[in-house]
Amino acid sequence: MRHLFSQRKLMVWIGMVLAVIVFSLLGSWLSPYDPYAISPLTRLKPPSFEHLFGTDNFGRDLFVRMALAVRISLGIGGSVTLIAGLIGLAIGLLCAWYRGLDQILMRVCDGLFAFPSLLLAIAIVGILGPNAGNVVLALSLVYVPSIARVIRAAAMVVKEKPFIDALRVQGAGAQRIIWLHLLPNVISPFIVQVSWVFSMAILTEAALSFLGSGVPAPAPSLGNLLLEGKAVIFTAWWMTFFPGGAIVLLILSLNVIGDTLRDHIEPALQPLPARLLRRLKKEPQANE
Repeated sequence: MRHLFSQRKLMVWIGMVLAVIVFSLLGSWLSPYDPYAISPLTRLKPPSFEHLFGTDNFGRDLFVRMALAVRISLGIGGSVTLIAGLIGLAIGLLCAWYRGLDQILMRVCDGLFAFPSLLLAIAIVGILGPNAGNVVLALSLVYVPSIARVIRAAAMVVKEKPFIDALRVQGAGAQRIIWLHLLPNVISPFIVQVSWVFSMAILTEAALSFLGSGVPAPAPSLGNLLLEGKAVIFTAWWMTFFPGGAIVLLILSLNVIGDTLRDHIEPALQPLPARLLRRLKKEPQANE
């Protein structure tokens, strides 16, 4: 952990994510404006000291609406990550141990994989109705199979280790082996996978809201803020710049953090240092 957090690049990206979280929590307190108050006299005002991010086409302060939208998007992304992570972890571990259960649940996961994630989420939200709870349910169902398959593959490798055979010989039961021995050995790929799911859940929620199948108006989300700014993109650039910038910053930061965690958790995936590569290239010539 000391080596991981000693990297300046990683700490910079973590700091960006923390800054966005602090903005989402404190932004509505720092601004005196109501995020839902309509003011026709101040519509489409550019950024200024009075309105830091400008106003939208209904005269609402974009700064406070951005803070609330980021809070909603982070809440949905975190809820999806928690629900999909726990269910996918349990399914992956059980499928790795029980062959009969594996044949059933993995075929269901394969069937869900046959549909593009965004289209599947739109179909589920269209059936249940567009609101934040249904978006969380739909995205959780979409991302459970990806987590389950990764955990199943990692658990299948651990299952063949000699210490698992030793536990069986000693009389350890299936539940004890699964939750006390398989589970700790799949935490590393689990952490990497949920970091990816967190970023993709935020992005997919923004896409759903942009298409009108996500968080319904007047509640702000990053997607419907972009949708509102699309019609006035050439006259009110700030209505698309700030929500779009927040999405890019969040997704990029979370992806970089996930890649860095993967490199440290799975050292075999790290690229070889340039000095070692040069040495490996020179060794065959020296032997000749």
